[in-house]
Amino acid sequence: MKADLFCLKCGSIMLFDRDSKKMKCGNCGYNPRKKIGSVVFKNKIELSKDQEIEVQSKKVETLPKVKEECSKCGFNSAYYWTLQTRSSDESETRFFECSKCGHRWRSND
Repeated sequence: MKADLFCLKCGSIMLFDRDSKKMKCGNCGYNPRKKIGSVVFKNKIELSKDQEIEVQSKKVETLPKVKEECSKCGFNSAYYWTLQTRSSDESETRFFECSKCGHRWRSND
């Protein structure tokens, strides 16, 4: 059942009365007899330029960089991290990501 948004008597906007779970006119007080099952309220907030939040899609560099050549693009800078992927008596595996093209590779020294 879709609620009427405007009053049938005076034309003002209808408001939701939480106690009776009915729509009620904010101007003349008219309320239709039908109850509303569920109501969803949406607000669009307009912000001024100084209130706006800038969202950046820039990747935050938290990994260390080393001079390592990328096999895909030939760039000489890559991020790296290590993981223990084999038994504990063997060395860690080093993973690299090219800081230019994002290509990933690993080194098992």
